[in-house]
Amino acid sequence: MTVDQYLDGAPEPQRSTLIRLRATLREILPDATEGISYGVPAFLVEGTPIAGYAYLKDSCTYYPHSGSVLPGLAAELESYQWSKGALRFPIDQPLPRALLARLVEARLRL
Repeated sequence: MTVDQYLDGAPEPQRSTLIRLRATLREILPDATEGISYGVPAFLVEGTPIAGYAYLKDSCTYYPHSGSVLPGLAAELESYQWSKGALRFPIDQPLPRALLARLVEARLRL
């Protein structure tokens, strides 16, 4: 499966939300490659997944592909549901660019 096939299979409004998220991640990680990692679309830097995303029935999810990124930004994530490895956000509201940039930056520092 390709990233485009994954997104083509997503229902609306999740598809539009994830397409916008993907565009923002492309801006933040212009040299990254895209692929499927652990069954979901991801941006990879030198083959390592850095930022993944997926849709669920009632939410969308961001995956930092590290259990230490989200706990390190806990104060900024108070309005979201999250665990060590996943950040849920509304199906019709992509994560803000500034937050995505901080998430990616934190992941790249590891």
